[in-house]
Amino acid sequence: MDWKSEWKKLVWIVAVFLACFYLPVGAARFDHALLEAAHLVKWCARGRVLLCLIPAFFIAGAIGVFVNQAAVMKYLGPGAKKVLAYGVAAVSGSILAVCSCTILPLFTGIYRMGAGLGPACAFLYSGPAINVLAMIMTARILGPELGLARAVGAVSFSVVVGYAMHLMFRREEAAKLAAAIQMPEEEGGRPLWQTSLYFAAMVLILVFANFGKPQNPEGVWAALYGAKWILTAAFSAGLGVMLVAWFKMRLWKVGLVAAATALTALGTGGNPLAAFTVGSLGLAWLTATDKGEGGQWFESSWTFAKQILPLLLIGVVVAGFLLGRVGEEGMIPSEWVAKAVGGNSLRANFLASFAGAFMYFATLTEVPIIQGLMGSGMGKGPALALLLAGPALSLPSMLVINSVLGPKKTVAFVSLVIVLATLVGWVFGMLF
Repeated sequence: MDWKSEWKKLVWIVAVFLACFYLPVGAARFDHALLEAAHLVKWCARGRVLLCLIPAFFIAGAIGVFVNQAAVMKYLGPGAKKVLAYGVAAVSGSILAVCSCTILPLFTGIYRMGAGLGPACAFLYSGPAINVLAMIMTARILGPELGLARAVGAVSFSVVVGYAMHLMFRREEAAKLAAAIQMPEEEGGRPLWQTSLYFAAMVLILVFANFGKPQNPEGVWAALYGAKWILTAAFSAGLGVMLVAWFKMRLWKVGLVAAATALTALGTGGNPLAAFTVGSLGLAWLTATDKGEGGQWFESSWTFAKQILPLLLIGVVVAGFLLGRVGEEGMIPSEWVAKAVGGNSLRANFLASFAGAFMYFATLTEVPIIQGLMGSGMGKGPALALLLAGPALSLPSMLVINSVLGPKKTVAFVSLVIVLATLVGWVFGMLF
């Protein structure tokens, strides 16, 4: 046997064995961390996979099938006008107002369709970071100066981070542009207004199904929250009409799915999650059994799901084990974090950005978390640093980004967010 080629495998086997042999099962913190990992996986399965990721997979699949690649290259490609490309990316991402994991299928879809690295990264950052409701909550709970700084910082970051990624990898972008120049203009397809309405319906389903509860029980946001499931049902019905009229799907099939969804809602006492699950399964059945465009749509969506879901599962398990959920601890004691981010030193801002980048924040949960940390001594600078880095990144999202962009671009993207958040938080802390 040639041990020169086999010794690395032996080392790995021994290391894994020793880790299993000395596994601290029975230790209170270790056992609790395992429980927190399970709780976070369960919560993500109920609150994120069904309501966020499933609609996002269908949207991403639709981008791959129904969006003209030439159009993507025109508005978001490496050769597009910078103001137009980054403006479209930032605005389209912010409209969604989703978490760092939900944006991943959409980012993957537009990037593979030919979007430039810079605009794609701007979209990747803006989706979870630029959330109007979160900005309002930040201002009301953490103070108007933090709310304003978060809004300005998030919008600026989406452009700065995206453009910096473009500059860092401009040679690859130039090669991508050269290939795009040789690409023939695609013709045919359905009218633009039909495609626009079709995507608008799916995006609005995603937005309203995940519309967060505002702190103020009155006003426009509260009214939208109260009507979120009515609006979700209305846009779902509109999507069903489009599937029959424009995609030529069988009326009886669409009607059967609609009836099953309505009966589920009535039979469960108006349980929206159950009805949404039945509707999602129904859409999967409609598209999977379709012999035309619907079948291509399902195949494309399924491709994204196969790639992203396993990586997200691994990331959520690790994040839950190490950091726990909101109000609960994992292996890393929360008091360590609170002590590390006290004051306004450059170190405290960096640690806040770094910790925030690896934590998993559900939409709007970052505000109460930071409120608690500030009550434990966290400075305003580190608070802003965490607000700018945390919602846009997470360990699960990093794993998926790495599978799309590769390790070099992933490290660059994460590093840019952490460094910029650190510097902006530090300056903000000195001013306030």
